[in-house]
Amino acid sequence: MTSKRDPIVFAACFIALCFVLSSCVCSDKTASNISSSTLYSRVIRDGKIRASYISYPPVCIKDPNTGKLSGIAVDILEAAGKHLGLKIDWSEEVGWGTAVEGLRANRYDVVGSLLWTNSDRGKVIDFSTPLYYSGVCAYVRKNDNRFSKNLQAINSPEIRIATVDGETADFISRSLFPKAKRVSLPQLSDVSQMLLNVVQNKADIAFAEPAIAIQFLKTNPNTLKNAAQTPVAVFGNSIAFKKGEGDFKSMLNNTIDELSNMGIIDQIIAKYEPAPNAFYRVALPYKLSKTSDKTSK
Repeated sequence: MTSKRDPIVFAACFIALCFVLSSCVCSDKTASNISSSTLYSRVIRDGKIRASYISYPPVCIKDPNTGKLSGIAVDILEAAGKHLGLKIDWSEEVGWGTAVEGLRANRYDVVGSLLWTNSDRGKVIDFSTPLYYSGVCAYVRKNDNRFSKNLQAINSPEIRIATVDGETADFISRSLFPKAKRVSLPQLSDVSQMLLNVVQNKADIAFAEPAIAIQFLKTNPNTLKNAAQTPVAVFGNSIAFKKGEGDFKSMLNNTIDELSNMGIIDQIIAKYEPAPNAFYRVALPYKLSKTSDKTSK
């Protein structure tokens, strides 16, 4: 004889089983969401890296007719993508001041045209290992000798420094020469405009890497000179991305090391470099032992 309680027991067991199964499904979905939320997981899943870029020849050159990108940073990131089997999706052009905020808002995965590493940026974003280094020099008008023997003379309220909002020249000015006046340009301005402001006496000095100054002096000969023999500062050129993405950083750094050790990065830099040693190469982390040319007798 069947007990009247059997259907109740059965129903209770069925509800409990559904609850357990539902919990397992939810747990699996939660785990899936967590694993796919990392930049590394998303990039591997989608097969592409979304890259923003800042037009900054010869690091990033944008063809005005076709929109096609080329340059040191573009070619290196494309080479990295090829080695990783990932597509580079050049998704958005940005300015110096907005590049970091776009990363933090997940509009793109990396700033592919490279950023100079500095403490301001390092507080809010992360960087790959440097692909190469840039020495930043102080450029003044050809007949201006005020800073030849003492760059600290720049640190005066009477001196005007040309800058671009969000660009590293502004960081240098605030860090090393806080008393000087900054003559700032909008963030999407071409950095060569800083040099032009010096030529036109709208500013007294501009900080730029030699590659930019060399290109500028080709079309504006005998207008500017480097105020000192040594750089004011040296910065690493790195790929920028959000903080806390350790797996992605490891993947990217391994690939950069591979490209460097294979000589690919050096070849790409040489292709665009306007003059020898305009950019500083990363020293290789190994040394070949000396071998004797003597043959055994």
